Amino acid sequence: MEPRNHTWLVEFLLLGLTEDPALQPFIFGLFLSFYLVTVSGNLLIFLAIVSDPHLHIPMYFFLANLSLVDICFTSTTIPKMLTNIQTQNRAITYAGCITQMFFFIIVISLDNCLLAVMAYDRFVAICHPLHYTVIMNFRLCVQLILLCWTMSVLHALLHSLLVLRVSFCTQVEIPHFLCELNQVVHRACSDTFLNDLIMNLAAVLLAGGALIGILYSYSKIASSIHAISSAQGKYKAFSTCASHLSVVSLFYGTSIGVYISSSFIHNSHSTATASVMYTVVTPMLNPFIYSMRNGDMKKALKRLLLCKL
Repeated sequence: MEPRNHTWLVEFLLLGLTEDPALQPFIFGLFLSFYLVTVSGNLLIFLAIVSDPHLHIPMYFFLANLSLVDICFTSTTIPKMLTNIQTQNRAITYAGCITQMFFFIIVISLDNCLLAVMAYDRFVAICHPLHYTVIMNFRLCVQLILLCWTMSVLHALLHSLLVLRVSFCTQVEIPHFLCELNQVVHRACSDTFLNDLIMNLAAVLLAGGALIGILYSYSKIASSIHAISSAQGKYKAFSTCASHLSVVSLFYGTSIGVYISSSFIHNSHSTATASVMYTVVTPMLNPFIYSMRNGDMKKALKRLLLCKL
């Protein structure tokens, strides 16, 4: 067996969205704006839920966790990208790249898990309203969050350890603005069959499993709403899950779109640009979706902002 020597590689080069120097100031300003809006919007949602006793129910408990995860989602990627543009240095150390990849896998896995858990919460609320408070008790909610964290950390740890076993012989250029798992693995100079196998298997089990759970929950929700006789009752039931359904459609629609497009369009820069939709745009839009389509959330945000004035 050939010895693996990781000391050959000192750093990776993140090529970003474009190599055109004239576009760098525009990209810096755009992504700085995205980041500030994402952090402030999700932080407002979190603080509104924590400060308002009326929102201390499972649905908003999960939403508060999703808001924190979305802040971490963008914080794992955008600050490094902005630093690289500002310093005109695209380098990221080997340890830094593995670390960024580890935390990015955690947050994207958490997004998957939390969206599935929130769909289950809406399923119980609409399909079993009389037993909702019994089923979705505080202990179960905490257990579901801990399960999401445990699965996400183990998932990230597995991929990170598998990346550590492959060798990178020279300075590696990554045509992306982050150390994305697939991009990193496919630039190794040793065999990556096991890495590819685990990546595909994990995608099917985690992302596919979460999506199936969401689709199952909403199929049951649709059946329950259809059985309601009054139009007002149907609207009220649907309005409780409209925001979550919008976020699910945005997250999975963009991420699946990127995956499909990357399979047919073999242009790494185009894939990196398309991935901005689910890595940056979706976490930024989530607070607006929940605040605009949810009356309780609007009231809580108004109370929070009035208290600050």
